[in-house]
Amino acid sequence: MSALLPTAFATTGLLGGYQTARATGNRQLGGAVLAAAGAAAFIGWKSNAGTGTAAALTATYVLAFGASHPLAKKMGAWPAVYTVTAATAAASLLLGRKRA
Repeated sequence: MSALLPTAFATTGLLGGYQTARATGNRQLGGAVLAAAGAAAFIGWKSNAGTGTAAALTATYVLAFGASHPLAKKMGAWPAVYTVTAATAAASLLLGRKRA
């Protein structure tokens, strides 16, 4: 599997989860988008880089979601979401590639 696919899932989860929650006013629905995309990203990372790396990248994904909340108070909601999404995508592209 290409390293781009799990990165796309992670990016979609963070951006799409926030947008879904914001647009619908339903935080649980946004969380469902976040969880579904995170599960799909985990499967891709596991296929490419193994279980340990997949677990570490999933932890990064969850921590990014958590970090976006205090960051939003300092820089605004969308800038915070974009920042943590970019950091997660970079980690995914660097660490989530196929093993040699």
